Amino acid sequence: MENLGVIITFLVYLAFMLAVGARFYQRDESLSDYLIGDRKLNKWVAALSAQASDMSGWLLLGLPGYAYLQGLEAVWIALGLAVGTYLNWKFVARPLRIHTEIAGDAITLPDFFANRFNDHNRTLRVLSAVFILVFFLIYTASGFVAGAKLFEAVFGLPYHSALLIGVFVIIAYTTLGGFMAVSWTDFFQGIIMFFAIITVPLLAIHATGGFAETAVALNATEDGYLQLFTQVDGSPLTFLSIASLLAWGIGYFGQPHILTRFMAIRSANEIKPARRVAMVWVLISLVGAVLVGLVGRVLPGVELDNENAEKIFITLVGQLTHPIVGGALLAAVLAAIMSTADSQLLVTSSALTEDLYRVIIRPAASEKELVWVSRGTVVGVAAVACGIALKPESSVLGLVSHAWAGFGATFGPLVLMALYWKRMTRDGAIAGIIGGGLTVLVWKRLSGGIFDLYEIVPGFLASVLLIVIVSLLGKKPDADIEERFARARSHARTLN
Repeated sequence: MENLGVIITFLVYLAFMLAVGARFYQRDESLSDYLIGDRKLNKWVAALSAQASDMSGWLLLGLPGYAYLQGLEAVWIALGLAVGTYLNWKFVARPLRIHTEIAGDAITLPDFFANRFNDHNRTLRVLSAVFILVFFLIYTASGFVAGAKLFEAVFGLPYHSALLIGVFVIIAYTTLGGFMAVSWTDFFQGIIMFFAIITVPLLAIHATGGFAETAVALNATEDGYLQLFTQVDGSPLTFLSIASLLAWGIGYFGQPHILTRFMAIRSANEIKPARRVAMVWVLISLVGAVLVGLVGRVLPGVELDNENAEKIFITLVGQLTHPIVGGALLAAVLAAIMSTADSQLLVTSSALTEDLYRVIIRPAASEKELVWVSRGTVVGVAAVACGIALKPESSVLGLVSHAWAGFGATFGPLVLMALYWKRMTRDGAIAGIIGGGLTVLVWKRLSGGIFDLYEIVPGFLASVLLIVIVSLLGKKPDADIEERFARARSHARTLN
């Protein structure tokens, strides 16, 4: 019966998520409603839903697990993510909100790229949709793995049974309510995650004896555990290793599930206050996640091997809290998982429905038909991602890092240069997508020496280089493309 409180808390939480999905079910009358909420997000929902969908289960599983094993080396990842978050809100959010509306009122990234560069033969649109599908299958699988590990640890369920339960719940409310349901559930999930990531490390520090005793215990760990430039085994942290950890930050510019929030905010004027909310959430959450791993390492009675290190947050909750409180805190893990997986499913669905089905298969499809096709693709994509997640030994951080690199390198340079470089061409955009995406996929399979560099770095550089070279070698963009670009840039400048 000791798990009864946890079970009750989980059931209440899941019922609330499904109720939100049902609440928005009747409001999705058009594809724009279903995929982007008809651009009606307020600043609070935009900020917290963007960051909750950004951080995913790895904030409470992957990053604390990395800190548990590697110590302060995890700070480099946190620093890269904090800087990347700020730069994304500062230099991408407002221009993207303005450009997507001026460029044919685009409701997906492929739609924006197609309108921005007059992609009449649809190559750019289809190519973008394909890469979104490939990398989101990997990314969504990471969320399903995290959910399975949570149910497995809390309820003692077999891994595959736990996996199916988590997948079912996420599919249910995402399919029902679409973008607004996803965004509002992410808003509440972001609040839950925020309080959990503050509460758990403080409880662990108290259980260790206080701040002074915790500091003494940490100082007694391996020589390199509390060193920023040294690995746990005492060997120096190389420049390439530090660059790889910091490079997580450049991935933000190409994450469709985050960029969609920028496109959906109801006014470009709300970007600045939303950025402030997002940064407070991110900075505190990242510090808390690293602390969970560090303090968990020295808390008496906690011993996790490499395979189970990502369960450190769950372990601390189970050891330090009453079942009712523990259920609420563990719901934060589920919130983190669901807040990203639902967004990823919806963006993948949008790419398949808006950019493939409507453009190529059924140009005359009604809005209602498109909404139902989109709901169907959510189920289909989830089923494939579930298949990828069937291996219990899968690492949440490993899956996230590869998908993050894929999006960052494939779309990051394209988004930045589409917003700021007038001379960029459609052919340059195509070359950048192919070069960045394929570099990530190939580099991941190479090992040893210089190839230990995180694949986002060579992928991002390859994409930038190809965009510039191919654009300059081709003819200048048409006059109407330059006019739209100038109008959007002028609008963005007047709001600064």
